[in-house]
Amino acid sequence: MERNTALITGATSGIGEATAHALAAAGWRVIVTGRRAERLKSLKTELKSTFGADILTLAFDVRDPHQVAASLGTLPGSWRAIDLLVNNAGGALGLEPIDEGDVGDWEQMIDTNVKGLLYVTRIVAPMMVERGRGHIVNIGSIAGRQVYANGAVYCATKHAVNALSQGMRIDLVRHGIRVTEIRPGMVETEFSEVRFHGDEERAASVYEGVEPLVAEDIADAVMWAVTRPPHVNIDEIVLTPQQQANAYYTHRK
Repeated sequence: MERNTALITGATSGIGEATAHALAAAGWRVIVTGRRAERLKSLKTELKSTFGADILTLAFDVRDPHQVAASLGTLPGSWRAIDLLVNNAGGALGLEPIDEGDVGDWEQMIDTNVKGLLYVTRIVAPMMVERGRGHIVNIGSIAGRQVYANGAVYCATKHAVNALSQGMRIDLVRHGIRVTEIRPGMVETEFSEVRFHGDEERAASVYEGVEPLVAEDIADAVMWAVTRPPHVNIDEIVLTPQQQANAYYTHRK
């Protein structure tokens, strides 16, 4: 029996890693990608020993179109038959007002969250078109619909993911390709630690008084969306902690 094949970007931690676990547990072959080769190697070992999964690791930076093309454009044999692409690589950097923001942070967010998603999709989507089927899941954010103070550029990148998801759906529907956007609220991963450039104390304060979502919650949403019958497309899923009403208001106990 032929097994489905998934490709996940940003699989070295958080939502990407949890999604790799969920797919491997369900019997999928998984291509895990990210910048940290050692983490990918460890993840492959873990998934193979735990689930007997067939895993391919690719270490590259989605911000570099040449690395993306070199890694994904030369996939071996059956690994090119990608049934699912999870565009997960992304993140936030800094939390300053627009007049004090760091241009380097802005460029990194735009290059990863928007351009990286585009570079990967541009290589993988034609493979799906050729086969007449496939599913693309873009990991967005509630920040893709609601802008909050001191997060203008990050919110702008996630608004772009929202627009791109809708545009992909229009462009690819005739090829039998499904497109889903998952838009989480507060999720406790490395997200805040990265945002605050390794300041663990400040990162921990984000979740004070709140039971946030965890990476496995998002992976569960991905699995639900991709296991619907072929005639069903889940356009978007928005999920937040019970204590988070929206991007602006969180009830802290």
